[in-house]
Amino acid sequence: MAQEFVKAHVKGDKVVLFMKPTCSYCITARDVMSKYKFKPGHLELIDITERSDMGSLQDYFLELTGARTVPRVFIGEECIGGGSDVAALHKSGKLEGMLQSIGALQ
Repeated sequence: MAQEFVKAHVKGDKVVLFMKPTCSYCITARDVMSKYKFKPGHLELIDITERSDMGSLQDYFLELTGARTVPRVFIGEECIGGGSDVAALHKSGKLEGMLQSIGALQ
């Protein structure tokens, strides 16, 4: 079920943040993404704390991305890592190009 849930949300033309709202790294990733103007429906923030399969989701993240922690940030179908990774890509200027390459920005 966790695998199907993740695959249903991760799409080639959008950005998905699987997160916990009180996690400081999740807040960092969300704040970085808020600096960009996304097309409607091209940025999705998914709070996994309310889900009964949260542990299974995190186990699947480990299998899929090599890390179980959140946030897990996907640009298109590629996981780019977590909060620190997003912040570093933004600071280097690479994040905007990645977002443009999938057509997520206005």
